[in-house]
Amino acid sequence: MVINDDSSTDDTADGVGDDSPAGADVLDTDDPLSVAEGLRGKFEWAVILGSIPFWLLVFWYSETQMMDRPRYGTLFLGGVLLLYLLIELPDTIEEKNWLETGMLAVSGVVVTIATVYLFTQFQNLVYTRAGQAYGYEIALALAISLVMIYLTWRSFGITFLTVVLGGIGYGFAGPYLAGTLSHGGLTPERTLRILAISGDGFYGFLTQLVAAWIALFLLYAGLLKAYGAFDLILRIAVRSAKYLDSGIAQTAVLSSAVIGSVNGSQTANAGMTGSFTIPLMKKSGIKPETAGGIEAVASTSGQVLPPVMGAGAFIMASLITGLTYGDVIIAGLIPAAILVVSIFIAVHYVAAPQIDDPSMSGLFDEKLSRQDTVLESIKYGVPLVILVYQLGYVQVTVMTAALQTAVAMIVLGVLIPLVKAGLDGDDLVGTLVHTFKQTIEGFRQGVIVVAPITIILAAINGVVDLLMATGVPTAISLTLMDLSGGVPLIAFFLAMVICILLGLGMPTTASYTVVALLIAPTLINQFLVPDLAAHYFVFYAAILAGLTPPIATCVAVATGIAGGNFWRTCVEAIKISAPLFVLPFAFVYHPEMVSGEFSTAALTAGVIALLGAVAIIHGINYWFPFGRGPTAGLRAVFAGAGIVAMVYPDQMIQLGALGLVVILYGIQMTLGQSEPAEPISEAGDGQP
Repeated sequence: MVINDDSSTDDTADGVGDDSPAGADVLDTDDPLSVAEGLRGKFEWAVILGSIPFWLLVFWYSETQMMDRPRYGTLFLGGVLLLYLLIELPDTIEEKNWLETGMLAVSGVVVTIATVYLFTQFQNLVYTRAGQAYGYEIALALAISLVMIYLTWRSFGITFLTVVLGGIGYGFAGPYLAGTLSHGGLTPERTLRILAISGDGFYGFLTQLVAAWIALFLLYAGLLKAYGAFDLILRIAVRSAKYLDSGIAQTAVLSSAVIGSVNGSQTANAGMTGSFTIPLMKKSGIKPETAGGIEAVASTSGQVLPPVMGAGAFIMASLITGLTYGDVIIAGLIPAAILVVSIFIAVHYVAAPQIDDPSMSGLFDEKLSRQDTVLESIKYGVPLVILVYQLGYVQVTVMTAALQTAVAMIVLGVLIPLVKAGLDGDDLVGTLVHTFKQTIEGFRQGVIVVAPITIILAAINGVVDLLMATGVPTAISLTLMDLSGGVPLIAFFLAMVICILLGLGMPTTASYTVVALLIAPTLINQFLVPDLAAHYFVFYAAILAGLTPPIATCVAVATGIAGGNFWRTCVEAIKISAPLFVLPFAFVYHPEMVSGEFSTAALTAGVIALLGAVAIIHGINYWFPFGRGPTAGLRAVFAGAGIVAMVYPDQMIQLGALGLVVILYGIQMTLGQSEPAEPISEAGDGQP
């Protein structure tokens, strides 16, 4: 363990002690390829051995592209599903849940048959006999569709199962619906063809995007974990935050945001990084609800940080015609800066008064030497530099940059420890064996990360293709126009609500894809919102689902780790992330902010929005030294003025709102020096 723990039994109960499974899973790299004994161990070895040819296939395709991408996507999805089944089977067997075990086994047989058949008959199914299918092919499509429905339920629960079944049911129910949502209906045969044997549906562009682009970035995340990057990230975060009273909470924000930016799921990130950041925050004196809220918001903020943006940047670049990946990333820099700064201030406000030991003394057993720090920085920094340089400057394809980044991580993950061993006079052979085990563990971690994201994106792809066949985007557009009466503000608010509902329980990539295909076209076509502004609106709105009760999956995971109250944790998370709920509206009323250019107008809009976000944070989270009434009034005025400054279309009104904020802040500072409540109360009554 890296964390130095001399805690009592109570601390261990909180998950901080050496016996903490979560902490050990994240930070202990002494035995990188620890495999259980017995039947579970055999399945774990099967996953390990299966992950090697799987990732070699991904590397081969990324380098050569000697196969049609749709056909490669078929092979990729089949491999992912089989590996996922191997991961899940030990649990059902150990629990003696023979029904689930049987369903997983049957699913494996179906996936194997379907993958082999669809791969070998790809040309006939997709091109030669497009729109036609034999009876046994329809039966196979039904079988693989049932497997996908079952696996999405197993991975993401009843909420997402409802989305999938609702989408399929809508395809059948069209003739029986009234109004704009009615349509001609889809036959069962056409539905199954779309879902499974046409090259679309479960095997469509989202699955192909994961196979060609996103998978390598998720492997990169798995390698980072296996090679011990969390330790270095935590050390850097501690060092950068040690001068602040809220330092240990800022450590959680920084580490969670960095890891979250590449793993594609705010909920998974909350579980991954929260397993060590939340116990550390609790140990320093931060309340469980505050610690859980901070981690949930930090994991969410990572999803919008360039250059990866939780893998959402790649999907956005593929959906907006005429825009490159570089355009998408540049457009996301100003919003990301606004979010990061406002969260930094909010976390300082809520955490600093609770922390007992701001210095974070004794956090690590030992300090890294300067030599080790340099070597570790090279080990993890060079792949990231390669990624940014190749995508931002050279502008190679995303697939090429992802391949180079993953390969660089593997090369340096093996080479740097050998260099360190040589300098320290350690055993080179033993070091080589250790790094080889870390690499294989990285492959396994990559599979564990990529499997659920691939499954949910494949299911989303199937549902979206069905909805597209029914013409539902047009129906949503007409319905939104009717409900809003053509008033943009009402339409934008309704669009945000829909985005949050559609994003419930889904990873960033899946939730964004759904709303980008169903909601963004309405904003673009009916309300003339520029493409980037519309897509960033729905992107930011969709990730709010992880923080918005009553579902709030990201908060739920953080609450489970922190052991706090779910609803109070939701309140803490919303207080910290309040500007995130306003920022999407700033995009549509000030589209220059996400125009992809650093023009004067863009920078001005960004600075004003940032100051407005800070005003909101100050109003909601600052510990005002006044009575309840004056404090409530100040909070409302600060927050209201901040919202106006962020969103209002007229710049003079925005500046006026900021002027009010400055005046209020000056009054607060003046009256807060001594007995503050009485003077504020008297001023409010109009007395001298």
